[in-house]
Amino acid sequence: MESELNEEYYKNERKADWRDKLRKEMKSKDRTNIPKIHMIEEDPLVRNKSNIEVNKGLTLALALQESRRCLDCVAPTCIVGCPVGTNIPKFIKYLEAGDILGAAKVLKENNSLPAICGRVCPQEIQCEAQCVYVKKLSGEGAAIGHLERFVADYDREHGDNSIPAIAEPNGIKIGVVGSGPAGLTVAGELAKFGYDVTVFEALHDLGGVLKYGIPEFRLPNSIVDFEINTIKQMGVKFVTNFIVGKTATFDDLKSEGFVAFFIASGAGLPNFMNIPGENFNGVVSANEFLTRVNLMGGGKTQFDTPVHAGKNVVIVGGGNTAMDSVRTAKRMGAERAIIVYRRSQEEMPARAEEIKHAIEEEIEFINLTTPIEYFADENGNLNKMRVQKMGLGEPDASGRRRPIPIEGSEYDIDVDSVVIAVGVSPNPIIQQSMPELEVTKWNTIKVDENMMTSIPGLFAGGDIVRGGATVILAMGDGRKAASGIHAYAQKLVLAESV
Repeated sequence: MESELNEEYYKNERKADWRDKLRKEMKSKDRTNIPKIHMIEEDPLVRNKSNIEVNKGLTLALALQESRRCLDCVAPTCIVGCPVGTNIPKFIKYLEAGDILGAAKVLKENNSLPAICGRVCPQEIQCEAQCVYVKKLSGEGAAIGHLERFVADYDREHGDNSIPAIAEPNGIKIGVVGSGPAGLTVAGELAKFGYDVTVFEALHDLGGVLKYGIPEFRLPNSIVDFEINTIKQMGVKFVTNFIVGKTATFDDLKSEGFVAFFIASGAGLPNFMNIPGENFNGVVSANEFLTRVNLMGGGKTQFDTPVHAGKNVVIVGGGNTAMDSVRTAKRMGAERAIIVYRRSQEEMPARAEEIKHAIEEEIEFINLTTPIEYFADENGNLNKMRVQKMGLGEPDASGRRRPIPIEGSEYDIDVDSVVIAVGVSPNPIIQQSMPELEVTKWNTIKVDENMMTSIPGLFAGGDIVRGGATVILAMGDGRKAASGIHAYAQKLVLAESV
């Protein structure tokens, strides 16, 4: 089928012709009658005991069925909803025509990490929320994320891993601090322009939050490694165990010929609640918990520093990190893996899909409740937590109703460990090494419309600027910064040539 469609629709690259033909073959009213497909998932009571990937992907038949729902709008609002500007109708129409590898090339025009985005990007509140089905037809948006994942996985499994076009090397050295989604994106985009890009990573492995923060049952490490290898094939160099600001300063790197930098060091400093007992053994941050399990083998007893979880594990928080933590604890053998969150389940900031998966995996939810104190045995090991029930008042700055303590509602829960997942702040190493750098009161770095900081030639993006956001928003910062860095570097070159 695929070869026949390729020959019919792509001869002489007459793209307008084949898209018109697809429109004529199936009218819009026929497309709107096609039911939306749903992702194939692993059995909840099987997956909650292992790191097997929860979402199993689509079959070719399901992907083609869903591609036919796309109306190929004249003014596609779905593109507006994508932080990296992926040409969504174009890649879907390639898929519908049977040219899946062609669809992958379209994805990679704007997205350096399509297989990752297809798994962890919150499409339901971005591109899919802007779909005409949602905005005008009161229906379910096209399953853009599922199709993106299918195309990217097909490219990896059946193609030759298409590499985006690269300009001739210009010899201009650019440094990138951090190998998370923002850093990988800016590195790939700058490589397309022909720059000599080096990514400096503080940890021993590449991927940043994609590796240490997201469990393999949501995002397998092999997928992250594959996407990084594509960027390596584009000529980007990587240096691990290198802390910019400690191992070497920006001035040191400038002396080696780097003319501009992009800071993408993330927000790795965990927030705590500052309540009594937080220093007892058994109370840890979600950052430490997930990093030790995901990146250091802490969930395996044969490693030198296993993570203690216990039978009764409570995770405090309601975001995606909390869901990742509690589902990880369940997989580590917790008999009770519990979410304690001060608002209602409907107000949780986690993706609806993650909450659904957690419920299916027998995670317990204690909502409208907050911890107020922790207790330990004579050896300082956590054994109990005291919580208080909450009511909801008027909406706060987030638009959600503000939690209000209910007097006299306190009670105790027996626990072996507690994981705090109530937010993160930027790691201050960069800011401390450059006191002239302008930051906000939250210690995030200030940037202009081109993502440049108060220091010329120094750009920043991702969580170090936002304070905590999604993978795709960090990638959007990387794309914007790449354009800013390109303009800055070319201006330098022009000035030197005068």
